[in-house]
This record gives sequence, C-alpha cells and structure tokens, in this order.
Amino acid sequence: MKKIFPLFLLLFVGTLVSAQKSPLELTDFFDLEFVSDPQISPDGKKIIYVRNFKDIMTDRSHSNLWIVNADGSQNRPLTSGNQNDVSPRWSPDGSKIVFLSNQQDEKMKLFLMWMDTRETFPLTNTSKTPGNVSWSNKGDQLAFTMFVPQQQESIVKLPQKPEGAKWNDAPVYIDQLKYRGDGQGYLKSGNNQIFIVSTDGGTPRQLTSENENLGAPEWSADDSKLYFSANLHEDSDLEPNNSEIYELQVASGEIKPLTERLGPDSSPEVSPKGDLIAFTGYDDEYLGYQMSELYVMNPDGSNIRHLSADFDRDIENIQWDGKGRGLYFHYNDRGKTKIGHIDLKGKTETVAEDLGGLSLGRPYNAAAFSVSNNGKLAYTLGTPAHPADLAVKDGRNVIRITNLNEDLFSYRELGNVQEMTWKSSFDQREIQGWLVTPPDFDPNKKYPFILEIHGGPFASYGSVFSAEIQAFAAAGYVVLYANPRGSSGYGAEFGNLIHHNYPNQDYDDLMSGVDAVIQKGFIEEKNLFVTGGSGGGVLTAWIIGKNNRFSAAVVAKPVINWYSFVLYADNPGFFYKYWFPSKPWEDPEHYMKRSPISLVENVTTPTMLLTGEEDYRTPIAESEQYYTALKLEGVDAAMVRIPGASHGIANRPSNLVAKVAAILAWFEKYRE
Repeated sequence: MKKIFPLFLLLFVGTLVSAQKSPLELTDFFDLEFVSDPQISPDGKKIIYVRNFKDIMTDRSHSNLWIVNADGSQNRPLTSGNQNDVSPRWSPDGSKIVFLSNQQDEKMKLFLMWMDTRETFPLTNTSKTPGNVSWSNKGDQLAFTMFVPQQQESIVKLPQKPEGAKWNDAPVYIDQLKYRGDGQGYLKSGNNQIFIVSTDGGTPRQLTSENENLGAPEWSADDSKLYFSANLHEDSDLEPNNSEIYELQVASGEIKPLTERLGPDSSPEVSPKGDLIAFTGYDDEYLGYQMSELYVMNPDGSNIRHLSADFDRDIENIQWDGKGRGLYFHYNDRGKTKIGHIDLKGKTETVAEDLGGLSLGRPYNAAAFSVSNNGKLAYTLGTPAHPADLAVKDGRNVIRITNLNEDLFSYRELGNVQEMTWKSSFDQREIQGWLVTPPDFDPNKKYPFILEIHGGPFASYGSVFSAEIQAFAAAGYVVLYANPRGSSGYGAEFGNLIHHNYPNQDYDDLMSGVDAVIQKGFIEEKNLFVTGGSGGGVLTAWIIGKNNRFSAAVVAKPVINWYSFVLYADNPGFFYKYWFPSKPWEDPEHYMKRSPISLVENVTTPTMLLTGEEDYRTPIAESEQYYTALKLEGVDAAMVRIPGASHGIANRPSNLVAKVAAILAWFEKYRE
C-alpha cells in the first residue's frame, strides 16, 4: 500500500535537512566541478563542453568532454577517465570534432572524432603539444601552433672529461633578455610555429620557422592563406607589446604584415564571407592600463576601421555573427562579465550577463562563450553561489543546463554574498565591493573581519564564486573583497588612476571600504585581518606599513622592492616601461617610494609571507627580503613556501587547500 505523508511532516523533514547543512570544508575543494570552453555546433543544436574535476588521491585536476542538446536534453559524456580532454572544436559542417587529450599516454595529442559513430583516432603523435587549432573552411585540413626546439650554441667549451669521470651537468649559457617564464621555468630554446595536417591523418607540415612565437592561425575564405599575430620586429624583446597581424601563404610559406602600428594587434577573425578581418589591439601609449579595442580591415590590410571607439570597456574573445554583420565579444563591467554585440557601424548592445566561474580560488572575472551560425549562445554561467555551469541563450530565452555542484551544495551551506558601494576618503569616488557573511550569520552578533585584495593590479573581482572567500566565511569571518581604483571593468580613466602611481590612493579606497563595513555594526574591531595575492600582496604590505589597525596580515606572492622586481620578474621588457617612467637606476627614488620595503620600519602587524617556490612572476626572493626585514625590525613574522608552485599557486588542488589553511592558521593565532 502506498504511504501518504502529511504536509506538516514533509515540511518538518525538509526543514531538518536544511538545518543539517554544514559550512564548507577545505577538502570540499576536491569535489568542486566546473564547466569551461563550451562549443556550440554550427547549427546551434548541440553543445560540447569541458567538465573539470579533481582527484583527491593523486592531487590532480582532470577534464572530460560532455555533449548536450541545446534544449538541455541528453546530457552525456563523450570521453571519460582520469585524463585531460580539452579544446573541442567543431568542423564547419558539424560532422566531426577535434580535441586535445592525453587519454593514450602522458603526451597531449590532437584527436579527431566522428560525431555519428563517436569513433576517435589521434591525428598527431608529436613530442610537443599542438595548440590553437583551426579548421579549414573545407574541413579537410587543420592548422595549429606547436613549439619547435632550436639548438642553442654555448660559447662555454669544456675539455674532454676522463673516461668514467662523473662531472656535473654542463653550465647553462643564457644570452636572451627573457629567459624564464612563470609556470614554464627556464625557457627552452625555440618558438611556437604554425603547422597544418590533413584530417585523413599523416605527418604535420611545418609552414613557418620564425625566431618568435606565432599566435593562433585563422584560415582565409578560400583556405589559401592563414592569418596570425606575432611580434616579428627586431626589437621584440625590448618592445614586447608590439605584435602585428600577418598573412601566411599556405603553398609558398611567404609571410607579409597587414598592420604596422606600435601596439599589440592580435586575435584575427575572418568574417563568414571572407571580406573582412576583425582583430583587437590599441595604439600603445605606454600606459599601465590600456583597453583592448576592436578593429576591422580588408583582407589585404587596407581600410582599417576602429569599431569600438565609443565603448569604454576591454573587448575579449571576438566572434563573428553568422551573417557577418557584426561581432560578439565578452567584456567585464563593474564586476560582471557580459556578452556584447557590435555591428559594423560601432553600435553595441548587451546580449547576455552573469558569465564567469572559471576561477575557483579567488573571485576573478573570467568566462568563455561560443556562438552558432543562427545566433544561439553557449556560455559559462557563474554566480557567487556556484562555479561555472553551462547556459544557453536562444533569442530572449536563457536555459541553465548544468548544475554540477548540486550534490555538494545540498549539504554544504555557503556564505551570503552581497554587493556594496562606498565613497573613497581620498576623492569621494565611488568604489564597488562585495561583502560575504558566514553561513550562520546573525547581524546582532559581532564577527572577525578579513579584507581580501585582488592582484593584477589591472584586473577585477566580481559577482562570482570563490572557494577561498567561502572558506574564510565558513571559518566564521565576514569578508570584504573590492575593486579599488586601477581595477578593470570601470573604463580607461578609472584604470589609469594608478598609472605610475601604484600603490597609492587605492589604499584609501580599501580603508574606506573597511570603515564602511565596520559602520554596519557587526564587526569585532579588535579582530581585523588583511590578505591578498600578487598585486593584493603589494597592497597588503603597503597597508601594514601605513597603519597598525589589523591584528595580522598574510602577504601572498608580493612585490616588495620594485627595483629588484623589474630586473628578475619574467617579463623584464614590459614592467619597467609600462609601470614606471624610467629604468630603476635612472630614478631609484621613484621605485623606492612605491615599494613596501620603504615602509618596513613602520610595521608592527604580525605578518606571514606566502609564495610558490617556482614563482617567476613575483619571485620568492621578494618575499624572502621582506621576511628578513621584518625579522630585523623585531616583527613577529613567518614564511610559508609552497613547493613546486608557480605564481598561480593552485596548479595542484592541494596547494589551494594549503594556501587557505595557512592563512586561517595565522589569523587564528592572533584572533582574540
């Protein structure tokens, strides 16, 4: 006999289940999944997306490909296993896809899959990983980039060692300005070149042999040419921001430039009819923050037109609409990532919002989307309540297709995220931020407080999920994160308020935010804490050199001494030229007055330094010198070194766990 439960009992059970939810735990980081790189089919009927997950036993991140109908039905895996399947791309007729995978062995290979049978075979078996894959319009060839090593001769010649002798490895001879890269280590001699391969298989054919890295190739309408961006100028090491759009003849290998201005022209996209090439870039003025603009030109490089002159936001990920009447793009606007459309007269409109969720650690704005020939959009949907899921927009209808973390969040309670604004004490300029409260928040109680500061500094936080912020809230803290002056997503003027002036009045923006939160009445003023990474580490160290109102600080992967930083960071041709008016030895006072090390004698705040040991963006020597300086000043200080980690500390899931655990442990040590 079927049992019938009274309504009041069902309500009681539902309330009990809700009450049994508990705060997020650090090991839950391993259970978080997210969608990336959604690719809608040319006819708009199906979407392939990358489903990202983690393995707690091997401490690795993995990904598989899934396919779903655009109406949300028949959601199922295309690939499976603890491997990495990424970068799916539909053929022009939608009958096949290519993708990168290490499903056979440790090498990432380019695979072809027929969509009717799901048969799959590897197109490449190269020692290096193909990247930036582009289908020819006929669907019979693929163009891609791949690293080609070059033999570097050393002038250091060693004598012949005796037979059986065990000498050290030969010394490494370096004569390049840029000799290491964050996440790459010391750079191997060679560059990314362009290859093509038949979809029937065979050996890839190398088309280029330039002495610089070449960007993603794009086919011409008749498949006789490829367009790409690169910096092939003789002074490319000293002018790293000066790329051009180039044309490559497939048959002959002849290369010619289509643009010639000073500035980073990149991301060429050929219109459906082949009569226009769209690209992004700007006229370089050596400013710290310069927005990415949109241009179109004829295929021969003539008649360049600036489409986005009246649009005061960065333009990213440009894609032509199916009729060639305009382009879709995404952009950040006041903490939200949106999809816009611009026609060939420069008229823009917003067509989708709430993109994001690709940055699990901190709440950075990051997103991906694709568009079908009939205008359907597939994109990563992100909110403060969940990492990226898959959404589709068809006309005015938006469908959320996935809910990957529904299982985890069915028993974990997240902190509430609420947008807030305040006036900066420096000039009364409005500053935007987000306040996160603990899951069991009671406005009549008092809570400890964390100010968490973003890096960049030309970047932005937003209304998106953050595992780190939620972990702080789960530990009982109220958290404020914000976009002080210099952040992107607020226009060129706001971004350049810190040009040759960082850190400075962004300090006032943040302190005004702290004051605004305290005025709400639920903060324990004796338990204020501050942390941030990269540019946020700079500002954290700057703050504790300016005041002693915080009980403890964690300075993560900072710049402490600008003089030393510009000489051994991984982009030496860029930082001194765009972030400072001169070389360090030409104006050392300017470098020192903006360096947190100049304020170290003022610091009394207990401070932890936290950096990856293989960070080449803000090398760990920056942390080491600040740690030593604090110790010499008698400040209670500690240093946490993350083994094997680069600037993006969370290259392994456990690193993210370790980072948050270290921060919370330091704050708990000084919490009254």
